[in-house]
Amino acid sequence: MTTRYPGLTDSFRLERLHHPGGKVRMVLDTDTYNEIDDQFAVIFALGSPERLKIEALCAAPFHNERSDGPEDGMVKSYEELQRIVRIAGAAGRIPIYEGSRGWMAGPDRPVESEAARRIVELALASPDDDPLYVVAIGAITNVASAILMEPRIIGKIVVVWLGGHAPWWDHTREFNMIQDVHASRVVLDCGVPLVLVPCMGVASHLLTTKAEIDLHLGECGAIGRYLAETYAACSDDHYAYSRVIWDISTIGWLLDERSVPCRIVHSPILNEGGTYSFDQGRHLIKMAQHVRRDAVFRSLFDRVRKLAGQAKGQSE
Repeated sequence: MTTRYPGLTDSFRLERLHHPGGKVRMVLDTDTYNEIDDQFAVIFALGSPERLKIEALCAAPFHNERSDGPEDGMVKSYEELQRIVRIAGAAGRIPIYEGSRGWMAGPDRPVESEAARRIVELALASPDDDPLYVVAIGAITNVASAILMEPRIIGKIVVVWLGGHAPWWDHTREFNMIQDVHASRVVLDCGVPLVLVPCMGVASHLLTTKAEIDLHLGECGAIGRYLAETYAACSDDHYAYSRVIWDISTIGWLLDERSVPCRIVHSPILNEGGTYSFDQGRHLIKMAQHVRRDAVFRSLFDRVRKLAGQAKGQSE
């Protein structure tokens, strides 16, 4: 049976896609153990309480050399989220939920999880004028499953997703998008207000080095040491080496749209084989076009320093 979604108008979507000027309610859906960038994004969000009210942290599945399969990846991400909130002094203040233990088996077959159910609950509880921002920095299974479980939530949420590559790239076989193609198509096709941040060609500008991380975060208490050690462990050779920290682009956009400039485009069609097609009759989304690298990293460093100072004050 084909899922029927509410018929949102593009004028409604465009209104929802205006950058939020004040404090927003958000869920952060993350494959935290996948590599090293999710850890930076989670702490970036935790360090921004004046702008971001994190109502849930959700563990997303992943499968690469750091996991035995999507379930193992989700469990490891759940455990890493627990570790991060302890280090940040936020244990017990922000609920953490286990996500999908596998990929969607078909275009209308959601995967049951406590994360997906919680997204539905939080979305349905949202006032009409205060949407829930669902920020996804991994495979989009949890979010797509929530939408399929309760299609009405597309009028209650704004999805901000790091996924795919820029439209001018020769393919979009990007890790977050291609792991669960069914879920990716749900989010691209259902009409939900969507801010899409491509990886190659956009977020790929967010490069940093061990020297920069050590200089600006190495002295920032347990939080800074955790990030510095996480970065250091990503390579055995840091000589003339830099690493992209993709996922902070989504938090950077939420905090300051000028640091991640976007434009309105028609939602792309995800083809078999991991390429895009384009149809001018499709609904509108917002897509990031560029990342102002220095502005995003300055904001990250400032907020990690502030968070570390707060943690030090609580311990004294």
